[in-house]
Amino acid sequence: VESVVSVLETSAKQKNISISSNYSPELVLYADINLIITIVRNLVSNSIKFTKNNGKIEINAEQFSDEGGKFSAKISIKDTGVGMNETQINKLFSIGESNSTVGTNKEEGTGLGLILCKEFVELHNGKIWVESELNVGTTFYFTIPAK
Repeated sequence: VESVVSVLETSAKQKNISISSNYSPELVLYADINLIITIVRNLVSNSIKFTKNNGKIEINAEQFSDEGGKFSAKISIKDTGVGMNETQINKLFSIGESNSTVGTNKEEGTGLGLILCKEFVELHNGKIWVESELNVGTTFYFTIPAK
């Protein structure tokens, strides 16, 4: 998280967006570090892209266990951005759909980042999902096995 924030801090400052994080340093993931960095970087980068000036981004991670006692981490990236409607949400992780949307400062993208995030999360036997409200913001969640 810290390495991603340090890389994207300049982009966030250009829009006066604050980035905060909340996680336990004791949280240990069973994951490929480079893939996790790529997932977090893409989600935070998207949050910056779709958050207006003076917005906020929060990165959180917490450990939980399922009914079988298996530990996982749930990571969330929440922003105060433009949000999405149900139609946009339903297209996010689909390869056949055009998902590229222009950001609040005319930033461009390919629409492939979220598809890669989904693939990388699923390689770790995790799940990824999103909650969003137009003009309020978006939160992306994903799970990764943990110690």
